[in-house]
Amino acid sequence: MNVFLKEYFTYLKLEKNLSENTVSSYRNDLSSFIRFIEEREINDPSQIDSRLLISFFTNLEKVGLTSSSAARYFSSLKGFLNYLFVNNYIKSNPIEKVSPPKLAKNLPGVLSFAEIEKILSLPNTAEILGMRDKTILEVFYACGLRISELISLKLSDLFLNEEMIRVFGKGSKERVVPIGSSAINWINVYLTKSRPLLQKRMKSENYLFLNSRGSKLSRMGVWKIVDKYIKESGIEKAAHPHTFRHSFATHLIEGGADLRSVQEMLGHADISTTQIYTHIDREFIKQVHKQFHPRG
Repeated sequence: MNVFLKEYFTYLKLEKNLSENTVSSYRNDLSSFIRFIEEREINDPSQIDSRLLISFFTNLEKVGLTSSSAARYFSSLKGFLNYLFVNNYIKSNPIEKVSPPKLAKNLPGVLSFAEIEKILSLPNTAEILGMRDKTILEVFYACGLRISELISLKLSDLFLNEEMIRVFGKGSKERVVPIGSSAINWINVYLTKSRPLLQKRMKSENYLFLNSRGSKLSRMGVWKIVDKYIKESGIEKAAHPHTFRHSFATHLIEGGADLRSVQEMLGHADISTTQIYTHIDREFIKQVHKQFHPRG
């Protein structure tokens, strides 16, 4: 089975142009299924049928896997099996006969503008790393970026005079995103007073955000930075770097932005992905009604 997996992952990277992080996610999802079938001494794709798949997803449910994770496993497995079918390694795709796991519609967590401002106020901007951290938080909220997009920003992606930045999203798809005056101001401060000192140790780096050694910041590095300030803020909501993206989109829609514009800024291929934020907006409207209506 490993031969087919290796071929599939190569296809995802070269033909589908997926990033290493995305391919790694597929690899992790499929590894659970591979372990499952190997325990049953199944090594040939032709031995995979709908009953085996149902047994696999039933087993996931028994071990307490969340519905969202099960749905992701289903999607990853469907893609792999479809690849095998299209390339004539199997006669049919058995997953077509299996119902996908029911996904609970949980709304993404969102921070209020006041909570965002509280977090943004915490970095010590008298320090080199504090200036960098402040700039990271400002850019996250100003542009609604994913972590992978933020750490991939290069100096050549900045068009600050035009109040725009260039972003490479999923599948290396390029888009141009507006950036506000506050974030622009902090980028300029960082570029003038912080980044040159960080870059001294490794002058070849052209990435915007650098770590203390002068190298490109990692995903985990950014996660730790954001998590640090969220904890310092005392905000009790579950929040993480992606919460800034959710908050960015929600605040735009609350302010009257149209869905298509928000879709473009977020880099969503399908507008249905963006529509989740209209549900959050309805929750916001209901809260306003309860708070301010005499009989709310």
